[in-house]
Amino acid sequence: MDMAASSFKTTCVIAGGGPAGMMLGFLLARAGVAVTVLEKHADFLRDFRGDTIHPSTLELMHELGLLDEFLKVKHDKVDHLTGQVGKDVVTIADFSHLPTTCKFIALMPQWDFLDFLAAQGKRYPKFDLRMRHDAIGLIESNGRVAGVRAKTPDGEIELLADLVVGCDGRHSTVRDKSGFTIDDIGAPIDVLWFRVSRRAGDTAETFGHLEAGRMMIMLNRDDYWQCAYVIPKGGIDRVKQAGLDTFKDAVVAMSPFLRDRTAELRSWDDIKLLTVAIDRLRQWHRPGLLCIGDAAHAMSPVGGVGINLAIQDAVAAANILAAPLKAGQVTDAHLAAVQKRRTLPMKVIQWVQVQVQKRVLSPLLASTQTPTLPWQVKLFNWFPVLRRFPARLIGMGVRPEHVRTPEAPVS
Repeated sequence: MDMAASSFKTTCVIAGGGPAGMMLGFLLARAGVAVTVLEKHADFLRDFRGDTIHPSTLELMHELGLLDEFLKVKHDKVDHLTGQVGKDVVTIADFSHLPTTCKFIALMPQWDFLDFLAAQGKRYPKFDLRMRHDAIGLIESNGRVAGVRAKTPDGEIELLADLVVGCDGRHSTVRDKSGFTIDDIGAPIDVLWFRVSRRAGDTAETFGHLEAGRMMIMLNRDDYWQCAYVIPKGGIDRVKQAGLDTFKDAVVAMSPFLRDRTAELRSWDDIKLLTVAIDRLRQWHRPGLLCIGDAAHAMSPVGGVGINLAIQDAVAAANILAAPLKAGQVTDAHLAAVQKRRTLPMKVIQWVQVQVQKRVLSPLLASTQTPTLPWQVKLFNWFPVLRRFPARLIGMGVRPEHVRTPEAPVS
């Protein structure tokens, strides 16, 4: 395809090179479908993005015959999740009993994961990844979406396709231009992401710590801690008004062993705000267009399952759409089947996230008293077998997908 041309035609255009877009693009190309993935940035290096690769995603790598190669990429393993509420410590999830090949979460920078998928996709001649291509609008013809307009370093181009898939995240341009109705479920929290160095004598565990009026989660990234400090929705201005030193003191109060490392937070530029949202489209599709992943349903960071849910969407979409795309016969019924397949898992996870936010996080952030473990949570310590249930929900999700698309011969 000539990049000098102002337009070109392909079978499927995917807007967004995140986990959903890259996985869908790879699987479609592997199945012999001509696919173009548009990524607006020059590379995948984005800091403070979700870095958890759950057992369900690792199982997909196993099914694709890529697991051994994938695990050569530097990563850390988490086989259980621990929480501290006040002075009480509880193990919430134990992944060691999952019916999967890998019984752990892999902590891997998302850019490494996306680079891996890109490298695998490029093995197939019908995989076309275009960096610095930003989808800015939809092309419509005869009542259906017929492609996208994209901004590139060489100017605007038109990409015509039988199907456009919006995988461009919770701030999706595709869904904004689509006219879809969005139901905002709401989230009472925002998250401040930052990192501090990790030392040999630190605990090895990835854990969360809840105290009166605050909560912090620390992810062990080998040589540094990736920290998520939870604040009430819209509370960033109050945090900044109190001053950076006050924020550092709050971090130390949660994890005293970080006292001599908070100097690494030199300004607010070292602390990134994640505005948390939970929403979903009433309908994910219209003729010629489908949204999946965060573009269809923005998830809370509770449980860290958003990336893996998006990947499951991509696998389901590939399973359902690959054959009709190859035959040039994609219909609204095929697009509706993707939404139908993935609606229950999405709604269950969002419901759980809302319950955690309402019943745990909101009361905690509003409290001035040292919290104690509810007896229901203490059950996880009293009866370790119970840890398997949250492990399965977090690690595998609801209705885990499996690769059904055959690999097309590579000429």
